[in-house]
Amino acid sequence: MSTELSKSQDLNGLEQAAGGPSRLTDICGSTAGSTMASVSEYYAGKCVLITGATGFMGKVLVEKLLRSCPEVKALYILVRPKAGQSMQQRVADMMKCKLFDRVREDNSDFHEKIIPISSELTQPGLAISPEDVEKLCACIDIVFHCAATIRFDEPLKHALQLNVIATQQLLSLAHQMHHLEAFIHISTAYANCNRKHIDEVIYPPPVEPKKLIESLEWMDDGIVRDITPRLIGDRPNTYTYTKALAEYVVQQEQHRLNIGIIRPSIVGASWQEPFPGWIDNFNGPSGVFIAAGKGILRTMRANNDAVADLIPVDVVINLTLTAGWYTAVHRPKTALVYNCTTGGINPFHWGEIEHHVMSSFKRNPLEQAFRRPNANITSNYLINQYWILVSHKFPALIYDLILRLSGQKPQMMRIFNRLHKAIGLLEYFSSQDWEWNSENMSMLMSQLTPEDRKTFNFDVRQLNWPEYIENYCIGTKKYVLNEDMSDIPAARQHLRKLRNIRYTFNTLLVVFIWRVFIARSQMARNIWYFVVSLCFKFLSYFRASSTLTN
Repeated sequence: MSTELSKSQDLNGLEQAAGGPSRLTDICGSTAGSTMASVSEYYAGKCVLITGATGFMGKVLVEKLLRSCPEVKALYILVRPKAGQSMQQRVADMMKCKLFDRVREDNSDFHEKIIPISSELTQPGLAISPEDVEKLCACIDIVFHCAATIRFDEPLKHALQLNVIATQQLLSLAHQMHHLEAFIHISTAYANCNRKHIDEVIYPPPVEPKKLIESLEWMDDGIVRDITPRLIGDRPNTYTYTKALAEYVVQQEQHRLNIGIIRPSIVGASWQEPFPGWIDNFNGPSGVFIAAGKGILRTMRANNDAVADLIPVDVVINLTLTAGWYTAVHRPKTALVYNCTTGGINPFHWGEIEHHVMSSFKRNPLEQAFRRPNANITSNYLINQYWILVSHKFPALIYDLILRLSGQKPQMMRIFNRLHKAIGLLEYFSSQDWEWNSENMSMLMSQLTPEDRKTFNFDVRQLNWPEYIENYCIGTKKYVLNEDMSDIPAARQHLRKLRNIRYTFNTLLVVFIWRVFIARSQMARNIWYFVVSLCFKFLSYFRASSTLTN
């Protein structure tokens, strides 16, 4: 890699030493003219294929390409028709999203560049029609493979189909593309989470993907479910396991295709683009933040001192687009891997996140909160279980009882059970640290012009975490829950009401304990009087001390 960098940094000298432009093309895999092109200039006139374009990251990728590379020729997106909604309807709904407001202001006809292709990742050949295959093979210049299942508890067969077999089939299609210049695969930084130090390399797969696929074909789903824990070994779930297999599958094509692999960590709301705090789902930390803001989540098992390796979605997309440019222009001899993480560059810890999330939701409360935001992070299993019982299950039972008595359907216990399951899936990632090498990320940044560094900024050293978390929380309120910021005064009033209810309840509880336990027992009364007198003596002592000091 360092050899390739030195070649690209002094093109004129190389051209003379190599005997002219044609020889330079043989060495670098690109001409001097194309090397000098900026990122946006490279994408001008290009046809791009994007999988997973209707997902969180895919939408941001589409928006960024349209806004920052306005001369891009066409974006072909693979779309799966859903029950009751055609492919065209899904794309039309996506285009109405607030995410595309800035693009809409610049070009109201931007949707004309988006060409949907009917596809289904679970079907042979991705269920792309022969006519569409011919069309794609004739025009596509670069492929961004973002599609994957991100469910941690996905059954192994299904995760294998979506994350590995679909990747194989897309690579097969890529081989047929006449003008393909780069194939960029979106993986995850946790594909090798069974290691503590993770370099920007493809590690040997836990099993040969082809053999695993052949073995599972004849197995009953029940058998596969039973053997899954033994298959995934020291990885926490089928997601990380199948993403590791997919990386190996992609790497096998590195001598026939120009390949780049992006490994983001925990992808969160946008940092800067197209505006701060954009998020459209409950996945990952977003659902946890909302549950805490609503007062539903009161405890979570995590290590306060562990690094919370959040990465803003726009950082991932900016890195992805620049990696696409670098891969196509410089044509590295082997697939380059980019660990897109923050922990080793600009670390932020789970304890800090808890503090800033709580502070943010107290300043900008969510509407109709169940309780005041007051979550607690602990790494102790017994303490966590105690708080789950006292602050989750007990209030849920009381609330459901009230709903039953009022003739409504109980729901709070069901909500808490789903919350506990989601948090349980995150515990592995919130209780430990990893070290990621990010040399390729730094190298790529050094290859950009000052203008490209601004337009496609992925320098996480500039990230201000408290400000980012504040915008993230506001983003969940505005874009996920669709709450109006003008209603914040009413939401604050609701929190004050909840506070008064809590104070009243605590007062009544103390009175109840006094009447039932203390007032009827001489020993309890003696203990009570002793504690009160002791407190009074301490107060008198501090008052006397302050008087002498004055």
